[in-house]
Amino acid sequence: MRSLPNVITFARLLAVPLAVYCIVSGDLEGAFWVFVAAGVSDAVDGAIARLCDARTALGAFLDPLADKALLVSVYLSLAGIGLLPLWLVGLVVFRDLLIVGGVLLSYALGRPVAIRPLYISKLNTLVQLMLATWVLAVNGPGLFGLESLHLFDLAPLALLEGAVVLTTLLSGASYLLYGHRLFRQPE
Repeated sequence: MRSLPNVITFARLLAVPLAVYCIVSGDLEGAFWVFVAAGVSDAVDGAIARLCDARTALGAFLDPLADKALLVSVYLSLAGIGLLPLWLVGLVVFRDLLIVGGVLLSYALGRPVAIRPLYISKLNTLVQLMLATWVLAVNGPGLFGLESLHLFDLAPLALLEGAVVLTTLLSGASYLLYGHRLFRQPE
């Protein structure tokens, strides 16, 4: 039971290329279901790890890696086929690179940090998941009867994009402040 959350997380990592393939090949309905299954697996592996006291160092590393691999890959793929604006995807990817760069810098300077997401970062991930899910649902042929809606005429899209921008900026700024405080402390 202790390794089950890690197996689920690893399966989510394996779903990344499948989601990308579905998007770039035009199977947005398939991509939707792969993406939703991956999102559900994220909740399930976390719940199992907490409820069964099955948290591991590997899981603490793999879980955010799987989340970021899925989100960044799906966002880049959706931008590649013109369903998400490049500037938005660039902002999301830049924030993630900023965080990874900060973690690598902390290790390089001999001041490793615990990898724990901030609450604003969790909210940011949730909003990013919601945006990708909405885009896939609206553009997936026949999915939920939404195929008659034109993506860029929808107010929910603008609201979700705005929420992604806001939470991405707030999360990035929070991590910058955290890093600034960390590096100002004496060794």
